[in-house]
Amino acid sequence: MRLLRTLRSGSLILFLGGFCGSLGLGHPEQSITIADPDPNRFQQAIESFQRWDGKNSFPSEAALFVGSSSIRLWQTHDSFPQHPVINRGFGGAHISDLLHFFENIVGKYRPVVIIFYAGDNDIAAGKPVTQVFADFREFMDRVRKGPVPANVLYLPIKPSLSRWRFWPTMRAVNDLIREYAANSADVHYVDVATPMLARDGAPRAALFADDGLHLNANGYQLWNEVLHPHLESAFPAQGK
Repeated sequence: MRLLRTLRSGSLILFLGGFCGSLGLGHPEQSITIADPDPNRFQQAIESFQRWDGKNSFPSEAALFVGSSSIRLWQTHDSFPQHPVINRGFGGAHISDLLHFFENIVGKYRPVVIIFYAGDNDIAAGKPVTQVFADFREFMDRVRKGPVPANVLYLPIKPSLSRWRFWPTMRAVNDLIREYAANSADVHYVDVATPMLARDGAPRAALFADDGLHLNANGYQLWNEVLHPHLESAFPAQGK
């Protein structure tokens, strides 16, 4: 089923109106909201997660990595062996897909902390800043309504070689969520994006695979180093 997401909250419009004005993005109520892609294109991936869970016990109170291909390709178990980790990334995902499959990829696990990376594909598909931000807010609403609300570590949309033309829009989304996190006790902005830029302000080519979009081992090593202290804070008893 194709979904058409809209900004439902008057308070969200007021918030975006002030902040988007400071970014030069215009009025959010005038933004075009476009239809989400069909989430059922990921049905096989979700069923694969379900089969794995049916045959294996997943850790309780884990660090849950969720999002698009940057999460899926991340060797999270090897990168953070000192913590219980679950990886539920699937390539090409929009935030709307995470919302559609929320119970399958988030709700059932009751994690201590959620590491979130998505929005990259949303912007590349033409979704406006306000729509992507509204979807992230809805994701947070669902986390907060869960039986065990978790802290969320937001990894900003990355500057990449192949999508460099989208960077101003991606950066605008990141700026909105940075401001949102600054006013939310349960959202933490983990800046993996800034260290990916060279002195001239362009993406560091040495961090990317041949496609110029996905990270290589160097890129993931950088992310590991930036994220590590935040995970240690999420698991204080294990970090001692």
